[in-house]
Amino acid sequence: MPHLEKCLEILRRLIAKGDKDGLPLAEGAINEYWDLTPTHARRSGLRFLQQDVLTQRNAVLGDHRNFADTVNAYIEKKLAE
Repeated sequence: MPHLEKCLEILRRLIAKGDKDGLPLAEGAINEYWDLTPTHARRSGLRFLQQDVLTQRNAVLGDHRNFADTVNAYIEKKLAE
C-alpha cells in the first residue's frame, strides 16, 4: 500500500501543476508502483490510480486536464500489457 499512496501523491501533485515536462515523472511513478507491487495487486491498484486521475481530470481545465488525460492514457497502456 505505501507504493500506491506514494504514486497517488505524485500524480495528484503533477496534475495540479499541469506541466507537460512532468510526464516522465508521472510515468516513472507509475512504473515504480508496477515494479514494486506484487503481481496479484498490480491491476487493481492501477485501476484505483486511474479512477483518482479521472476524478482529478474532471475537476480541472486546460493544461491540467490535458496532463491528466495523458496520464490516464499511460495507465490504459500499462493495463493492456
